[in-house]
Amino acid sequence: MTDITLPKASKALADRRHALAPAIDDAFIALSKAVFADGALDKRTKQLIAVAVAHVTQCPWCIEGHTKGAKRAGATDEQIMEAIWVAAEMRAGAAYAHSNKTLAVLEEMEGS
Repeated sequence: MTDITLPKASKALADRRHALAPAIDDAFIALSKAVFADGALDKRTKQLIAVAVAHVTQCPWCIEGHTKGAKRAGATDEQIMEAIWVAAEMRAGAAYAHSNKTLAVLEEMEGS
């Protein structure tokens, strides 16, 4: 099997997933609806957060779905792009912050 592309989401795949674990699938769908409902954060803000997280996790379906969700919730193209830049900075910022581990190891090795 050399094809590493991921299958496009479809009703048939969703039906199969549900048939294999209906209670869990129903619970996940309910969780998703609850998470993205208006609460302390409005739907637009939640979708912008999801766009950013989708870019960090690099999930193409999440990127597509939450970009559409953000637009439907009233986000502008500029807001969506800014959310992506926040994700990029956080991803790069983590590497920057974790460089302290490398520096500590190098310092420890110099003392040996």
